[in-house]
Amino acid sequence: MRTLLRGGRVIDPATGFDGMADVLVSDGVVTAVGAGLTAEPGDVEIDVSGLVVGPGFIDLHSHVHTIAGQRLQAMDGVTTALDLEAGLMPIERAYAEAAAAGRPLHYGFSASWGAARAQVLAGIEPDANIDSGLAVLGNPVWQRSSSPTELAAWLSLVDGELAAGALGVGVLLGYAPDTDPGEFLALARLAKEAGAPTYTHVRELVEVNPETPIDGSAEIAIVAAETGAAMHHCHVNSTSGHQIERVLAALEAGRAAGSRVTVEAYPYGAGSTAIGAAFLSPERLKMKGLTPSSVIMLESGERIADAGRLLQVRAEDPGAPCILEFLDESSPRDLGLLHQALAFPDAIVASDALPVYWKNGTSESTEWPLPPGGATHPRTSGTYAKTLRLMVRESKAWTWLEAFRRCSYLPARVLDEVAPGAVAKGRLDVGADADIVVLDPETITDAATYFDPTRPSVGVRHLFVSGVPVVTDGNLRTDAFPGKPLRGEPR
Repeated sequence: MRTLLRGGRVIDPATGFDGMADVLVSDGVVTAVGAGLTAEPGDVEIDVSGLVVGPGFIDLHSHVHTIAGQRLQAMDGVTTALDLEAGLMPIERAYAEAAAAGRPLHYGFSASWGAARAQVLAGIEPDANIDSGLAVLGNPVWQRSSSPTELAAWLSLVDGELAAGALGVGVLLGYAPDTDPGEFLALARLAKEAGAPTYTHVRELVEVNPETPIDGSAEIAIVAAETGAAMHHCHVNSTSGHQIERVLAALEAGRAAGSRVTVEAYPYGAGSTAIGAAFLSPERLKMKGLTPSSVIMLESGERIADAGRLLQVRAEDPGAPCILEFLDESSPRDLGLLHQALAFPDAIVASDALPVYWKNGTSESTEWPLPPGGATHPRTSGTYAKTLRLMVRESKAWTWLEAFRRCSYLPARVLDEVAPGAVAKGRLDVGADADIVVLDPETITDAATYFDPTRPSVGVRHLFVSGVPVVTDGNLRTDAFPGKPLRGEPR
């Protein structure tokens, strides 16, 4: 079956095309782009006049491993959702379970540095489950430095995961911030040899913790320069906070000197993680200029009253998800810092999306609309629509062409070396994968809030994944599960 999108404003960030055209899709591939394309009997023809047509958004940082969460991301314009910052282990199990359950969007995973270390240093067997992974984050046993024997053991595990198809290595360095910097250097050398990127949640900045073994953002640029590895700096907005100007300047200097460092950001002043994370201890919060009241438990909505209560919840359930307010979005200065992170040259938009949790203990639902009462961070539902609202519609800092470059094209290029299947993504020329978003440029906006985080974004009119409609006329197709795995191919 062929689909003809008629009369839209077509954006192709690969070629720089921005103009009125038709787009013809056949067998999951874009087969023609141009004016006045001819429909044949049996073709599905869709009038997209007045709408913007571009390559679907590629999220390099999504911890959503559920149908429920991916459907929210689909309504936000995402066609490929990858868990690269944390990754999952064993990688074969992660891919097999996703395939068995079915996915509306394309999916993929990195090799999990944290899970490999936890297996060797703490004897914790990984099970390719994000909730188990969150629980491990608060366990101090795996957060220490490794002996030479232990280092060799977990590097071997990571290498095996890359050989099995991982899309690089996810490095949660900020959750083990006192580890020997030599370990990160050794990992980068392994990644370089494998032709695989790393995706790093950097360790703390020197302004936050003067006793840190090395400044987190400086480290990634230094190691990239020393090894030649491609290194991706995750959510620079949340790890940098009020130091964003200094961090961006340092990263730009490193890139100018030849470091292969890419950067991502999301448009929110609060992050989300497990309450047991090392950087959420009362002492570490104080170093950041934050207090326990900056922390809100995701499932209950409880705002932590004081250090005593924070210590209690960290001890009782270290894997419980929470929200950390690191910037005040009502402050013009703080909002300006968020804008700087997004506006940084070649910064990629990525969500850090989390699963939706319901009070009955589940994080999955095939109902649509989703059952009420689901808890998550609003970035799961609204990262891309909010970014487009802020950067294109309101501030006009980006053109539509630039927006698709940062949301679609640049993320795909991070993956080119490790995953040949990414080459046809993030573009809208002939031969490209038919992963397409059609949006209303006048109404595209986020709807999710911290208090109502599962409200779908508004303005995505159509979404195609491998040419299969997942959103039609603004409505989600509950029968659509066209998502395919994107896997690495080791050298």
